[in-house]
Amino acid sequence: MKRRVVVTGLGCVTPVGVGWKDYWDALLSGKNGIGLITHFDTTEFPVKIAGEVDDSTFSDLIEKKDSRRMSRFTQFAIISSKMAVEDSGLDLEKIDPERFGVIMGSGIGGMDTLEEQHRVMLERGPKRVSPNFIPMMISNIAAGQISMMLNAKGPNFTTVTACASSTNAIGEAFRTVARGDADIVISGGAEAAITPLSIAGFSSMKALSTRNDDPERASRPFDKDRDGFVMGEGGAMLIMEELEHALARGAKIYAEMVGFGAASDAYHITAPHPEGKGAQKAMELAIKDAGITPDDVDYINAHGTSTYYNDMLETLAINNTFKDHAKKLCVSSTKSMTGHLLGAAGAAEAIAAILAIYDDKVPPTMNCFDPDEKCDLDYVPLKFKEKKVKYALSNSLGFGGHNATIAFGKYHK
Repeated sequence: MKRRVVVTGLGCVTPVGVGWKDYWDALLSGKNGIGLITHFDTTEFPVKIAGEVDDSTFSDLIEKKDSRRMSRFTQFAIISSKMAVEDSGLDLEKIDPERFGVIMGSGIGGMDTLEEQHRVMLERGPKRVSPNFIPMMISNIAAGQISMMLNAKGPNFTTVTACASSTNAIGEAFRTVARGDADIVISGGAEAAITPLSIAGFSSMKALSTRNDDPERASRPFDKDRDGFVMGEGGAMLIMEELEHALARGAKIYAEMVGFGAASDAYHITAPHPEGKGAQKAMELAIKDAGITPDDVDYINAHGTSTYYNDMLETLAINNTFKDHAKKLCVSSTKSMTGHLLGAAGAAEAIAAILAIYDDKVPPTMNCFDPDEKCDLDYVPLKFKEKKVKYALSNSLGFGGHNATIAFGKYHK
């Protein structure tokens, strides 16, 4: 019998807010975090917009001497982790460090460090490449840094499944606690890929919106005029805790994690399955794992990237999974406000799903002015909705055919 797992702490750094309260308020108010790129000169780039995190909102949350030895994605992970631990009320002196794990997700890792040190080598020679280059760049280093900061000596690893990375991480954290390998796991994701090479690469794929003259309305999931996703950056972390452990210390409980499902399209390196089969299977597995029925689900935080095929085929997968109940669901994409945080998207969106349950409010899909005729669900357009949310899913779909769904429920004794 698997142990019950609850969420007791939340922390995030996003383009619309730092800390879960500011983030949630921003989502409910429809605040947009997308603007012109400031990280580098975009003169020669066809895409000039992204969802950047304002440095002034987090620079005082990390020591400068530490930040100089960390890629930007690790900084986001560290800050989000500090916030989640503080929010949870955990006393790190009173818990067993060997029962405390760290499971992170990142699709790309330290791309900024890779590009910077490549320039150094080309301009100044190989001997001038920093000795910190490799341990700053590799995707798993954020999990390692978090474990050292928190003295967490339990299971520690990083999942890399493109845009499903942090959803897979949270799913594995859930399973780790449920099967008894740890009592607490801090889990989530971080990404900082608004760099010249990343933007150039995604631009060459024609995956990004080029609505440069109207950044705030560029990310428009499910809208018939969508023209691609908008890159975002940030980090989000959750404290996943065994129920009795949480109750024993009087922890606040936001929600219970009840299910996880993962499946592969086995179809194409970038395109989703033409019938949405992988996404459908992931949702079906998460629902089965939760011990509920499709009719029990009230809200889905969709992957909803604002690309033609994703939005249409995720909608198809939802219709095929939920049948008649699909039209009764609320489905929204918070990427309409934050942009696509890639490997961190699943964790940020998991927080939105958790808070929908905790607050009984469903965040909107902004910029969904005129839904595509093949996108026929209730996307909560333009304004949040008051709704009793007992169960919620969060979907993430990644290049390589990776599909992951996590399920949360309102906590009850």
